[in-house]
Amino acid sequence: MSTSGSEGSDRREFGKLALGGALGATAYLASAGRGAAEVHANKPGIKLCAQASAKPTDEQLLFLQQIGAEYVSVGASPDLRSADGFLQIKKRYSEAGITVWNIGNTSVHNMPEVTLNLPGRDQKIEEYKQYLRDLGKAGIRYTTYAHMGNGIWNSGRATIRGASGREFDMASPNKQGMWDGKIFKEPLSHGREFTREEIWDNYTYFIKQVTPVAEEVGVRIGIHPDDPPVPVLAGVPRCVFGNFDGYRRALEIVNSPNVGICMCCGTWLEGGRQLTGKDPEEMIRYFGAQKIWKIHFRNVTAPLPHFVETFMDNGYYDMYKIMKALRDVNFDGIVILDHSPNMVGGGNAQTAYGFAYMKALLNRANAEAKA
Repeated sequence: MSTSGSEGSDRREFGKLALGGALGATAYLASAGRGAAEVHANKPGIKLCAQASAKPTDEQLLFLQQIGAEYVSVGASPDLRSADGFLQIKKRYSEAGITVWNIGNTSVHNMPEVTLNLPGRDQKIEEYKQYLRDLGKAGIRYTTYAHMGNGIWNSGRATIRGASGREFDMASPNKQGMWDGKIFKEPLSHGREFTREEIWDNYTYFIKQVTPVAEEVGVRIGIHPDDPPVPVLAGVPRCVFGNFDGYRRALEIVNSPNVGICMCCGTWLEGGRQLTGKDPEEMIRYFGAQKIWKIHFRNVTAPLPHFVETFMDNGYYDMYKIMKALRDVNFDGIVILDHSPNMVGGGNAQTAYGFAYMKALLNRANAEAKA
């Protein structure tokens, strides 16, 4: 992919970050977890992953084995949010031959206290630092963080091929954001308008405190885009992780091998190039495997102002372009099914459909690379 003018200059500027990421990755993978649990197996290349329970039943483990899922991403229940709890989760899956790639904690995954500098901010940051330490002790080397002040927004549900999918329409009077049991609504979700500068300052305050801990314990932080990437919702700017320029600036603030991107392709497609500045393929080719560590794989019907989360083969974007770009840049992280329409048969049906579709695309990309 050739470049010229300002984009070529952009790439040269970011080259320092990419080089730092490559060298830093080697260093921290060599030293991470000294005195801690063994680091999970890491087969080179693209790793297809499934969302799974922190306390899987024997039947759930069998299902994952049957679809060929070697990696899982789980959310820890409150009673397992500790290093010992994370080790319990890993052990349960390892006995079935499955690797736990990351373990989430909704109480620190997306924190309005941090994003908006609300009461309790410093306590939340300390909680996040402890979460990183617990991950490091358990040998979990990746976590996803979101910097959304008022959650993930929707305006209801729509029907796609007989299935129910999340819908968002800017013109709808029923728009609302949700996160961790809280609901946010217009006109002002937190009682006032916030400035872009506040959101940037709050991100800087947070990331400069947690990055040294992440580097010390060998955990990578992949930052999720704003969902949806609307410039402002209910008085809260979504300016840091809603577009390409925001990501580039954010990663330069700490320039750390342990701070990078969770590329949620569905969220990025919601914005479209008009809002985000680059499509998912372009983001992958620009930032590369040194800064993108996790891919949320999903499609939507159209860019904003109105979209519905749909099946991978039913959206406006060719998802193969994403898989091919990942193969071309030698991506070495996980690709995981994200939000998906509800199907008859429940979660297993969704997972089986999504996993099979991703596997077919990966097989094609690998075959073409060898041809």
